[in-house]
Amino acid sequence: MSLHRAGDRYPGGDPDAGIETRHAFSFGPHYDPDNLRFGALIACNEERLAPGAGFDEHPHSHTEIVTWVVEGELTHRDSAGHATLVRPGDVQHLSSAGGVRHVERNDGTAPLTFVQMWLSPLEPGGEPSYETVRGLADATPYALPAAGALLHVRRPAAGERTAVPDGDSVYVHVVRGGVRLADDGAVAELGPGDAARITDARGVDLTAVTAAEVLIWEMTRAVPAGS
Repeated sequence: MSLHRAGDRYPGGDPDAGIETRHAFSFGPHYDPDNLRFGALIACNEERLAPGAGFDEHPHSHTEIVTWVVEGELTHRDSAGHATLVRPGDVQHLSSAGGVRHVERNDGTAPLTFVQMWLSPLEPGGEPSYETVRGLADATPYALPAAGALLHVRRPAAGERTAVPDGDSVYVHVVRGGVRLADDGAVAELGPGDAARITDARGVDLTAVTAAEVLIWEMTRAVPAGS
């Protein structure tokens, strides 16, 4: 289990335009050959958009893009004809496949915070697809078979204990609150923006120090074709 603190994230975005980004993995000018990916995960970005701010239309390809809104409302539009408002508790999945363009904006009057995660598909190409799941329940993981991954959401109350899914590669990201992870005698405390990367996770426990919200990726060891 390796820990990665919120303060170690790479800064990005455009603060003058109301966009603040914190990258967990090597990104743009912050190239780090030792931090390119973990399992299928190649990005875990914390995004904060002021009212009226946003990302103009831009392209993606061969990437599974999963977005979790923390507060506010995210306006999504893409070149495949989808237009959606994504709210807290919703999971948005854009499979860029052979290529798609999209717009992400905060068209509301309140600040917008979301976590956006990019995963490499097991097979490149194909046709773009889009899905939004409203109000994902803690007991229902979101399956992402294209990347060999499952997204689990945990919202434990203070003192509540829950099991972390077993997996070849497990990524734990704390959205809010504080948690304690116990892995084969090792204990670590994590706060907002902190993450743990666990290889060959088996029998890991998570206990909420305070009321918390946690995103957990459970991933197989399979790698994309041609890598």
